[in-house]
Amino acid sequence: MDEELLELQRQFQFAQQAKSSIRLSERNVVELIQKLQQLQIIDFELLHTVSGKEYITLDQLRNEMVSEVRKLGRVSVIDLADTTGVDLYYVEKQAQRIVADHAEFMLNQGEIMSESYWDSVAEEVNERLQECSQIALTELAAQLNVGLDLVASVLEPRLGTMVKGRLEGGQLYTPAYVARMNAMVRGAARGITVPTNLTVLWSSLQQLLQEMGGTGGVAVDGSFFQSLFNGLVKEGEIQGSVRAGVHWTPAVFAIAQKESVDSFFSQNSFISYEVLHKLGIPQPIQFLQSRYPEGKPLVTTFVHQSMIDMLDTATEDAIERGSWSDSLSLLPSSFTPQDAAKMLSLCQSVQLALKSNKAHIFGEFYVLSSSFMKDICDRVVKELETLGVSGSFGSKMSDDLQVTNEAKGYDSGRLNESNEMASDAGANKHSDKGSKKKKGKATGNAAANLSESGPDNQEQASTKSKKNQRKSKDTSSQTLYSKSGSRKESVKMKDDNLSSPSEEWIVQKITTLFPEFEEQGLDDPETILGPLANKLRPTIISSWMEKRKALLTENADRMKRLLDNLQKKLDESFLNMQLYEKALELFEDDQSTSVVLHRHLLRTVAAPMVDMLLHDLDEHNKLKNGVEVQEAPSSESISVSPGDRVAISKSFPRPLANKALAVVEALEGKNVEVFMDAFRAVTEESALPLKRLDKKLERTLLHSYRKELTSQVSAETDPVSLLPKVVSLLYIQVYHKALQAPGRAISVAISQLKDKLDESAHKVLTDYQAATVTLLALLSAAPGDEDDCASDRILSKRELLESQMWDLKSLVLTNTQQSS
Repeated sequence: MDEELLELQRQFQFAQQAKSSIRLSERNVVELIQKLQQLQIIDFELLHTVSGKEYITLDQLRNEMVSEVRKLGRVSVIDLADTTGVDLYYVEKQAQRIVADHAEFMLNQGEIMSESYWDSVAEEVNERLQECSQIALTELAAQLNVGLDLVASVLEPRLGTMVKGRLEGGQLYTPAYVARMNAMVRGAARGITVPTNLTVLWSSLQQLLQEMGGTGGVAVDGSFFQSLFNGLVKEGEIQGSVRAGVHWTPAVFAIAQKESVDSFFSQNSFISYEVLHKLGIPQPIQFLQSRYPEGKPLVTTFVHQSMIDMLDTATEDAIERGSWSDSLSLLPSSFTPQDAAKMLSLCQSVQLALKSNKAHIFGEFYVLSSSFMKDICDRVVKELETLGVSGSFGSKMSDDLQVTNEAKGYDSGRLNESNEMASDAGANKHSDKGSKKKKGKATGNAAANLSESGPDNQEQASTKSKKNQRKSKDTSSQTLYSKSGSRKESVKMKDDNLSSPSEEWIVQKITTLFPEFEEQGLDDPETILGPLANKLRPTIISSWMEKRKALLTENADRMKRLLDNLQKKLDESFLNMQLYEKALELFEDDQSTSVVLHRHLLRTVAAPMVDMLLHDLDEHNKLKNGVEVQEAPSSESISVSPGDRVAISKSFPRPLANKALAVVEALEGKNVEVFMDAFRAVTEESALPLKRLDKKLERTLLHSYRKELTSQVSAETDPVSLLPKVVSLLYIQVYHKALQAPGRAISVAISQLKDKLDESAHKVLTDYQAATVTLLALLSAAPGDEDDCASDRILSKRELLESQMWDLKSLVLTNTQQSS
């Protein structure tokens, strides 16, 4: 047998050493392999090497790759492609299969790593850790050129075996270092006796470690301390509770808290929430309710039931005696009015008295018996009878009186009468009215034009007064006391008569008749007296309705005269306003001048008309409500400030008040048409019909106005005051319009006459206007003491202007005669 084998070996060796007589080329070999693959004799995949001169199977490629990884431990896929001589695509594909087939391999970022590689890395990390006591995973990841998560995932299973350390917060620590930190955390936590934020504690420990280690001290993350702390709490080595993970309350502090609360509450039968907040208890109500179920929570204090019973007994006694009780004075000084009100709601006898109307609560904590309130009402009414009071008790009650109804009937009758007067009046009557009105208006407008003709003149802005409003204070659920912000009538006594039995007067009488309120410091109307007067006032008012009716009867005749006079004055003023309004149409193209003219007309003509209307309507309203009003002379001019206009408007009934406020707002605006619409709305609401300007009335008023202006121009001796009158007269002659223009609009008004006058007449007018402006500028720029040089210039300019004045008068009077 052995001889046969030896013979076969010799024959095989001979065959190998023998030279072939037939040699195949590389191309023939490639074709041969392709043919074998076609015949499926070679049924496995063959790969070309990068050089193209070799074939390699997939199994061989994987074997070579596995061998290389096991030899090196960590190999890049690119390096494997170079080593095997196979294209990178096939190497990457087989690398995934190798990792899937071999559990000890892993593929990360184009590298195949074996477990043996990580074992060697773990050994190196352990050696280094023992030297340094701490290693950061970020440092290892940067050194190994891998991700932080990968380093953590391969080191965690090796902790305690190959790596003698502890991983916390991305740091590796040695057991000795961990034990040292554990001791530091335990000591610091046991030394705390008050609630502490743990992050502050960890910052202190980190600072201490840096000071101990110098510049090379080990930096410890706060999460490492937190982990050690949680372990100590779980093991019971430190006593206390953790809230929200970082708020630490030591057990010794919690014990002291409870002892302090128990001591205070047992001694006083109450404790405020502020005390518990100072003790570090964040939810005092829940804490106290769980500890003292028999107690009652108030707004700022927690009380025992015994304190509520004490208040209930004292208040019940006051009700039975027909007196009153100040609940807040019966409680400790730390209690608030809200606490007292809440305690009263918990008193059974008080609640029963409230339901049966035996008592009432004012100012949240004042309890008054019904019999005591009846005594107050009786004595105040008796005081009124003694003084013989007559006055007003509010517009709402006045509507229920017969006298007021008669006054209303008179208003409607007077409305019809006024309408008839408006339709039957003759032109001569209106002409007389216009003539009389124009006398006053022309004089007033001349003064206004004189004051505004300076180049630096500015409009005066009137300041609006503000009404003082008193803040309202809520009372208990049984009484709500509110104060309006309207103007208050005087409550002083005059000749044993009162202007009205208002709440303030009732408060004064209660203070006088029951001095115990003032003695206990309760004379402030907003505490108890104000709400009490508010509740008793209807009863007091009902006793005096008859006297009020008598007073209203006396006022009826005066109301009739007041409205008649107001109607006459409004008719005259409103016709003049309509006449002046028509002249504004000439300046609609010049927006800036139009605004100046509108505002001037509103300020000089409309404002007195509004003041007169508001004043008389306010007086009528007071008379209608039975208020005693002193009658003013009819010739006295009325001037009301913007703030008083608003105040008077708000005092009217709501429909009229809204329209009156609209008039006041339009008066401060820049549009006459808006004002006229608002003014008509107010007069219609007040049953005061206004006459409209028709063609006949307009001609009559213009004729009267022209005659008056002609007379004034002839008699005028002041060269400055002459100019606006001349311009107004020329506008009547040329445009048949009554122009009211301020000094700043005179130049534009003169330029508007350029096409209507001949060239010489217009030049005389413009020269005179320029000289007037120059004179006013000199007067404005001259110092107070006026030196000789400035005086000479002013005197010279005035003489020049006076010489031109006669030319101007001759010009305008000649035109007037020609137009006549």
